[in-house]
Amino acid sequence: MTAEAVKHPGINLGAHHAHAHDRAETLVFGFWVFLMSDLIIFGLMFANYVTQLPGTAGGPGPKDLFTLGNAFTQTMILLASSATFGMASLALKYERGKGALLGWLAVTLALGAVFVGLEKLDFADMFSEGAYPSRSGFLSGFFGLVPLHGLHVASGILWGLVLMVQIATLGLTTPVKTRLLRLGLFWHFLDIIWIGIFSVVYLGGLASATARPNSAANVGPI
Repeated sequence: MTAEAVKHPGINLGAHHAHAHDRAETLVFGFWVFLMSDLIIFGLMFANYVTQLPGTAGGPGPKDLFTLGNAFTQTMILLASSATFGMASLALKYERGKGALLGWLAVTLALGAVFVGLEKLDFADMFSEGAYPSRSGFLSGFFGLVPLHGLHVASGILWGLVLMVQIATLGLTTPVKTRLLRLGLFWHFLDIIWIGIFSVVYLGGLASATARPNSAANVGPI
């Protein structure tokens, strides 16, 4: 692909989709600006969580609430959904037909729904143990960050369902193609954010919970 054909970061539709390819340059750039503003919000929520992490107020902490296996399963599901969305994008770019595109989108959204369902089960387990956002600073930071990501995934699923209806009824028009490009960026962005959550919240939270008693033991009586 020539430098002229590459108009924006992300998948470029190319000469077979000339009008949509040209139209996407402005639209996708604007959407990148939105994603960067969303990244700032997530950055603030990460900072809030890290600051609040030690503040358990005598209540449950990461080692009491987090199950690394569950978080890892959710991570693999979301990574798989990112890969299937990539296949949907390629089906669009190389004109493999509406059937292939709708099929890959359906798999992607199904994986996203499984992710959200598992996350809801985790939250329900935490609530059953009395781990509510108002219980401590740690829990308020956790429930400010992690459900925010889940809400974004649920929004992406709804967006994808609307696009599937539009593909089936309107066909692959220029507006539909550019919406798919933007949804793809949004979906992959959420995947990156979740990697940060898995690393900072789950791995980092469990590591800090393990290290804290050792550090306390090394401090003599005051």
